[in-house]
Amino acid sequence: MRTMKKLIAAAMVTTALAPVVLAGQALAAKTSLVMGMALEPPHLDPTAGAPAAIDEVVYANVFEGLTRIGSKGEVLPALAESWDISADGKTYTFKLRQGVKYHDGSDFNADDVKFSLDRARAEGSTNAQKALFAGIDSVSVGDANTVVVQLKSPAGNFLFNMGWGDAVIVASETADGNKANPVGTGPFKFGSWVKGSSVNLVKNGDYWGTPAALEKATFRFISDPAASLSAMLAGDVDAFANFPAPETVPQLQADPRFKVVIGSTEGETILSTNNTKPPFNDVRVRRAIAHALDRQAIIDGAMFGQGTPIGTHFAPHHPAYVNLVDRYPMDLEAAKKLLAEAGHPDGFKATLKLPPPTYARRGGEIIAAQLRKIGIDLETIQVDWGVWVPEVFKAKDYDLTIVSHTEPMDISIYSRKEYYFNYSSDAFNSVIEKLNATTDEAGRYELMAQAQKIISEDAVNGFMFQLAKTGVWNAKVNGLWENSPVQANDLTGVSWSD
Repeated sequence: MRTMKKLIAAAMVTTALAPVVLAGQALAAKTSLVMGMALEPPHLDPTAGAPAAIDEVVYANVFEGLTRIGSKGEVLPALAESWDISADGKTYTFKLRQGVKYHDGSDFNADDVKFSLDRARAEGSTNAQKALFAGIDSVSVGDANTVVVQLKSPAGNFLFNMGWGDAVIVASETADGNKANPVGTGPFKFGSWVKGSSVNLVKNGDYWGTPAALEKATFRFISDPAASLSAMLAGDVDAFANFPAPETVPQLQADPRFKVVIGSTEGETILSTNNTKPPFNDVRVRRAIAHALDRQAIIDGAMFGQGTPIGTHFAPHHPAYVNLVDRYPMDLEAAKKLLAEAGHPDGFKATLKLPPPTYARRGGEIIAAQLRKIGIDLETIQVDWGVWVPEVFKAKDYDLTIVSHTEPMDISIYSRKEYYFNYSSDAFNSVIEKLNATTDEAGRYELMAQAQKIISEDAVNGFMFQLAKTGVWNAKVNGLWENSPVQANDLTGVSWSD
């Protein structure tokens, strides 16, 4: 009888411990992450496309550059372990890491760096940020582990520029296939892509640096905000680095299963304007639009209060930011007067092309209602990125559009001759030329201030708000970025706690 009791007791203990053991095994096995994203990238080559969704999947995870940008916006070594800068600021000698291999097993060396930089700055380059490489005069190979980059003139932001996703290093043998089958040197390798659903990455067991804690990462594309919330609540998605349903944040903040982290981005959200297309080629029309915009109403209505009003194309968290929000206070009478002076006393009709992000779709309807008050009748046209990029960004076939420019420190885009704003200013270009040649921090900040004031005065675009970064993830997930100094969902330091 005692023996039977002992057996029963042992069985009860074993049964009681079973869930604990199984739970421990489940926790130990948690080495995968499902990251939700509102937008699916058109392809996976960051050197051949502008959409932020490309970098959000592959930056630092699959592809690496000579340098990389850290979570605080700092420049860190990457494929270049160190560098020397000549006294005149024009020659950069990069010492490359040894023993680095691409995901296909081939060796990384100086020839790859030369190929990548020459390809990015070539006449027929499809790099969306080709201007980053315009200052390079030559790229030469010293030996297998040394590259010398000669600049045409000193560039104070050169090392930062080399940390952009557009400047990642690729191999000549696989470069042409990177859109569908990306081959990089990062801690994750491309696994698979189910179009319309997800991209899967797997751990790179031969990574040269600190190995990733995750064995697998899945980027799942969920465009509908309501579906995003449902996926989080059901546990189908572990994290959204940029949660697309800000109206539901209070609900998630009250749920102990989740961590909600609201940070900042480099995303200047603007009413982009075709500056050479009548009537927008008249500064009085652009100023009228600026006076008609109620920024806070746009933030409240489209982003549920999350966002910072801006009056120029510059991040408010940067020390060189100039607050120009009051340059064009909302004043409908002033707006109507400017339109009348420009020859449009009864207003006019125009189109507003809206890409997929919620800030654009929701914000577009609010802006259309605001501009209607001064006689501007906007036809809102919803387009996907597959239409927006070739039609708006490349062909410049648009009147107005809404987009958040998330590239870091990108005020210099206003000096680009062929950029889709179609803006041209000798005064602005002169400031940018001086900025590119200045390495002194105080001097650079002063020039940045001048640049901000010029584009605000010219009302180049309708400057609306700085995009907030609303991160929502499982409370046991660690290592995701609070802020977005670059377009990235860097998973290299992500892990799960018990």
